[in-house]
Amino acid sequence: MSLKMYQRITAQVNALIESEPDLIANLANISALLKLELEDINWVGFYLLKNDELVLGPFQGNPACVRIPVGRGVCGTAISENRVQRIEDVHQFEGHIACDAQSNSELVIPFSVNNQLVGVIDIDSPTIGRFSEVDEKGMVELMKQVELVLQTHI
Repeated sequence: MSLKMYQRITAQVNALIESEPDLIANLANISALLKLELEDINWVGFYLLKNDELVLGPFQGNPACVRIPVGRGVCGTAISENRVQRIEDVHQFEGHIACDAQSNSELVIPFSVNNQLVGVIDIDSPTIGRFSEVDEKGMVELMKQVELVLQTHI
């Protein structure tokens, strides 16, 4: 995928969420749009930070792990380090939590609202090495725009 494609998707996301104040409704629409637009993915959704764990939020895909401790697995590592995790082969990631045996690569981006960590967006693919630097950059920019819109609602 190209950055231009991510810019188009980001514009669509903004149009979906700019006038809706409800966090869950917005995250649901974002995950639905990404599931439609991104190729070669089998799961996309959000985990929201509650106390010391991530709790499953809106998503598209197979049923998923409901709770992930901060610091465990790819999502828990992303939130504990507040850093993007782009994992070429999840089976090589120490402590990987296998919610779906068909997932082989993963991109997880933590996000904040009003400078407070809120959760992560998690995207899984059945293809090893699916996510490139372009995917990471495009999704980071998309989530920055989401953060800007959400901070006006929360």
